[in-house]
Amino acid sequence: MDKYEKVLQELIKSSGLEGAVLVSADGLPISAVLKPGIEEDRVAAMSAAILSLGEKVTEELQGTLEQITIKGEEGYIVLTGIGQDAVLTVLASNAAKLGLLLMEIRKAQDQLKEAIG
Repeated sequence: MDKYEKVLQELIKSSGLEGAVLVSADGLPISAVLKPGIEEDRVAAMSAAILSLGEKVTEELQGTLEQITIKGEEGYIVLTGIGQDAVLTVLASNAAKLGLLLMEIRKAQDQLKEAIG
């Protein structure tokens, strides 16, 4: 288990998530902890596409992108920047408590920033 996977495992355990992927800025998975049936390459590529569009929108209208939260029929997808080099994508069910989830994501964000250096 690498240093990134350890942080992702802790995040999932503390928040009851369905998965988490650390993605490079160019859309490649760095580390992933996902339930069976979810492909990390697909999550990584979609995360990069969403992040790119989100950055363009926020630069135009609201400054610098910090986080994107998507609410779907079955749950949440939260994308959070990890410095300039990566993004953390988290998958959570509808049962997730969003406030607690965001707090745990911030903790993981700090740990991942430190690990990436």
